[in-house]
Amino acid sequence: MAAFLGYRCSGCGTEFPPDPIRYTCPHDGSNLDVALDLEAVRRRSAPDQIERSQEGSMWRYLPLLPVGDPGLLGTPLRSAGGTPFFECPRLAKRHGLRRLWVKDDGRNPTASFKDRASALVVARAREIGAEKVVTASTGNAGAALAGMAAAAQMPAVIFAPRTAPPAKVAQLLVFGAQVFLVDGSYDDAFDLTVHASQAFGWYCRNTGYNPFTAEGKKTGAFEIAEQFHHASSGSGNSTWEVPDAVFVSVGDGNIISGIHKGFHDLAALGWIERLPRLYGVQAEGSAAIANAFAAGEDTIRPVKADTLADSISVDLPRDGLRALRAVRDSGGAFVTVPDEAILKAIAELGREAAVFAEPAGAAAYAGLAEAIRRGMVREEDRVVILITGSGLKDVRAALRSVGEAPVIAPTLEALRKAMA
Repeated sequence: MAAFLGYRCSGCGTEFPPDPIRYTCPHDGSNLDVALDLEAVRRRSAPDQIERSQEGSMWRYLPLLPVGDPGLLGTPLRSAGGTPFFECPRLAKRHGLRRLWVKDDGRNPTASFKDRASALVVARAREIGAEKVVTASTGNAGAALAGMAAAAQMPAVIFAPRTAPPAKVAQLLVFGAQVFLVDGSYDDAFDLTVHASQAFGWYCRNTGYNPFTAEGKKTGAFEIAEQFHHASSGSGNSTWEVPDAVFVSVGDGNIISGIHKGFHDLAALGWIERLPRLYGVQAEGSAAIANAFAAGEDTIRPVKADTLADSISVDLPRDGLRALRAVRDSGGAFVTVPDEAILKAIAELGREAAVFAEPAGAAAYAGLAEAIRRGMVREEDRVVILITGSGLKDVRAALRSVGEAPVIAPTLEALRKAMA
């Protein structure tokens, strides 16, 4: 466990003590960063020690996390992270790249990247003695919290918009969470969650609100650095090598800001020599952060989100400023893609890389094609695509990407006719 020093406002820079519960800056409302004693981490740990760990999940990076060992061995909470890292030569060739990798976080216990944040938040909730945890979600964050809370036998409450895909709502209910479908948008559910946590004393996991969510999500950057290092140059070095570019789909902005914090922590420790360029990908119908990036502004203006990629469909991104700063600090960019490109990306990822991605996850791959078209990525760049959720989360969108299978009579004649 890294020494948890307290919080630092991502806006005004004010520092706060390590209170058990603190969400946003009381001075300007900005999101808070968790401050760690990285010097103590540097003294106690090193990349080669991490590589020798027998722990295969995100908890192999416990020396860099602000919670203690949560125990619960053999449960999904201790299985989050440690997701596959594939090299995809056919996809690389399709886009004129020498090397391309896919990091498939759809392989997490509840099938999305959000398991990382929920596992860490539940561990934190246990440490501070919280009796109940709550979150707003379009489905993935809620499923992740419900699953991790079930593993810890902790009551969970989930608010989701009534339009959330049925497969995601089913997960919430099966894991035993108390579920309320809100007759409104994700943003409406988010606001209700904050009010409810204040009224009833529940511990709020909301993305872009609870500082510990980014601490869980930064483990994705740790894994990319370690796995890419093994894929490119082997192990045993005093530092890890990182790719040139990482593509991440963006809704609220918390995943890309967490990934940035992970790489930033590694750079501050001297475990990597530079940050990779981060490319945030938003759906054209939900592009509040990309709009601000394109305009050169620091103000995130809300939009009326309209995209089939429900996991990144957000009117007002709650971690938009940190996402904006993460991309700028890394030398990357924001790009937008239409829903048609997202559907095409689902089919290409399945056919060429055997990766089944939900729309939000496939958006990152669609963003790569757009970035190449705009000259942002060169042939020699080594690129990683982060897939944030499984296609099983939204089978209806998957079928839209490939079409329905034909129904035939059980005869060779019917088969020949269908094949022709």
